[in-house]
Amino acid sequence: MCSSDLSPRVGFNWDVRGDQKTQVRGGTGVFTGAPLYVWVSNQLGNTGVLQGSVTEDFPTARPFSPDVNRYKPATVTGAPAASYELNVTDNDFKFPQVLRNNIAVDRRLPWGLTGTGEFIYNKDVNGIYYINANLPAPQSAFTGVDNRPRWVGPSCTAPGPCVNRLNNAAGNQVTAAYVMKNQSVGSSWNISGSLSKSFYHGLSLKGAYSYGDAHNTIDPGSTASSTFNLNEHSADPYNPGLGRSYSAQGNRAFVQASYNRSYFGFGATTISAFWEMREPLNGSGGGLSPNGSYVFAGDANGDGGSGNDLIYIPRNTSEMNFVAFTAGPNTFSPEQQAAAFEAYINQDKYLSKHRGEYAKRGEVWDPLMKRMDLSITQDVFHNIAGQRNAGQFRIDITNFGNLLNHNWGVSQRFTVPITQAYGAQILTNPAADAQGRLSYRMATVNNQLVTKSFQTQTETNTSIQTGSDVYQFMLSFRYSFN
Repeated sequence: MCSSDLSPRVGFNWDVRGDQKTQVRGGTGVFTGAPLYVWVSNQLGNTGVLQGSVTEDFPTARPFSPDVNRYKPATVTGAPAASYELNVTDNDFKFPQVLRNNIAVDRRLPWGLTGTGEFIYNKDVNGIYYINANLPAPQSAFTGVDNRPRWVGPSCTAPGPCVNRLNNAAGNQVTAAYVMKNQSVGSSWNISGSLSKSFYHGLSLKGAYSYGDAHNTIDPGSTASSTFNLNEHSADPYNPGLGRSYSAQGNRAFVQASYNRSYFGFGATTISAFWEMREPLNGSGGGLSPNGSYVFAGDANGDGGSGNDLIYIPRNTSEMNFVAFTAGPNTFSPEQQAAAFEAYINQDKYLSKHRGEYAKRGEVWDPLMKRMDLSITQDVFHNIAGQRNAGQFRIDITNFGNLLNHNWGVSQRFTVPITQAYGAQILTNPAADAQGRLSYRMATVNNQLVTKSFQTQTETNTSIQTGSDVYQFMLSFRYSFN
């Protein structure tokens, strides 16, 4: 592992006419940083030598003793672990490095307006990705319209090569060998603009809009195994292709207003409002993101990663291959599921536009969320012994729109369950049928086939519900002694 000592950068700031009305600024440069230390610590815990621990909250058989050898096993053979995972770093691995470019214009406009526009573009020089060096090439492929590669072969319970392990030797079994490597295909960009104006009588307004996007082949997480196995793809996990990153920003707009005036002669009254429109942050387990993907629930291709196989989007019901199943009191035939999935695709903006294709990672944006916060403060002061003593009453109402209407300020998330990454599991129980075609079931919620892509957080009945979708307020008083 090494870092580059060269990080050239250049920037400029230009007053176009020398009258401080139009300013152009920008720059370009290479930025280098140390990798997240958790990426390195993975290798300390997965060296082929297993570590064990015992945790006892109320020890009776093994009470605490300062003697470190008190509970040491009587017999330690020193034999290597019979089964283990390896995490390693490529010999030529370099510290993360990105080429960053930006250009911006600040302009004083008529009517006292001030405007700013900016564009930022980043390109990976040394990005991060993982491979599993112990994963063999796929041994087969599905038949039919969805003919993705398939890992089939000898059971992994027997010594020797197995379906998804090159090294499966009895007594020296390598379950996986994750290698951290560099690549330079990722990129991101952001464009933004803002306007602001200060009026008379303490009124000020500011508004802005931005859109950001990012693409890469993998979003590195805290562990090598989850990063590789949860990375969504439709064919080769070694070459998943570019997909939208789960760090992409998407749309965001806001308007901020503030009004300040003294009405009563003993202190100023300030009213502030902040309205925002953005992609809500949803997700489960793996983190929060404004976008997601459509995947199978289960390991569709047999490579060992569950919940990471992107679905094929059928052109019509003739390309669907459902299997009958029972959920609670209801039994759903293949025809019922095909009709339900056809209706689901037609109401889904992404799926309906990409029929006949494999779904892509991160391409489904959550519905935009709109909300407003309100704050009112009242200053009061009084002279005591010639000294001014000041106080302030304040009320902050978060998600003020939800106070006026319970349908306002509410975010939405995928109706179907979400994997530990960001995949919406619309199809479940993937398997090969008698003809070698990929078969599956349609997802259900409350023992009913799913009918819509998104629902509000309060409809999910899950632990993901938070207080962000309801209004909250706080009353406070501050007193300053002088």
